[in-house]
Amino acid sequence: MATAKPKKKNPRLASGRKRARQDVKLNAANTSLRSRYRTAVKNVEKAVLAGDKVKATELFAKAQSVLDIVADKEIFHKNKAARDKSRLSAKVKALSLATPAA
Repeated sequence: MATAKPKKKNPRLASGRKRARQDVKLNAANTSLRSRYRTAVKNVEKAVLAGDKVKATELFAKAQSVLDIVADKEIFHKNKAARDKSRLSAKVKALSLATPAA
């Protein structure tokens, strides 16, 4: 990244300084979970595109857990998580239905 964020001023009050410290930790935790969410979704989609039914089913089961955790912590909206789970489920189901016929 060429442009860096401008440095914020330090809060004067002790409560403000504490809030700023907490925000740094919370931001790091949320970023990590957001990354896990996106990675889980991407891995399932890759398995589906590869046509690997067993791996897609296994990854989908793990992804459901990650999606639920992120939705519970309100990092992404619960409806977004539900929508993503539904779409992934449909893809995995379509893969499993297409495989026996072919």
